[in-house]
Amino acid sequence: MGALNRLYDQYRDRIEFRLIYIREAHPTDGWQVPANVRDSVLFEDPKTLEQRRTVAGACVKTLGIRFPALVDSLDDAVENQYAGWPDRIYVVGLDGKIVYKGDPGPRGFRVDAAAAVLAQLAQ
Repeated sequence: MGALNRLYDQYRDRIEFRLIYIREAHPTDGWQVPANVRDSVLFEDPKTLEQRRTVAGACVKTLGIRFPALVDSLDDAVENQYAGWPDRIYVVGLDGKIVYKGDPGPRGFRVDAAAAVLAQLAQ
């Protein structure tokens, strides 16, 4: 998240940044990965919005995200609308139209590609 934080620092006075926390990618009661066990990132799949908010807060804190975060509803409305799982970068123009849609992460999570779009928008 360091690269995204740097973009936020660079453009925060001209561009709004938001992280939308969607469903947990690797819950302990689902598809767990060894890296999460090693790093003690161990959360059950949230069953309530409050639980999802708690996990989102831990995510923001652990990753050191400095820009505002929002939490998707339990029906995964944002994730379903934007195909955000497991992670994805979007840039939305002032007119509400998508200017950049990255490929699904982790391989498609290309901060450099989004940075080029932000540089154009910030002019």
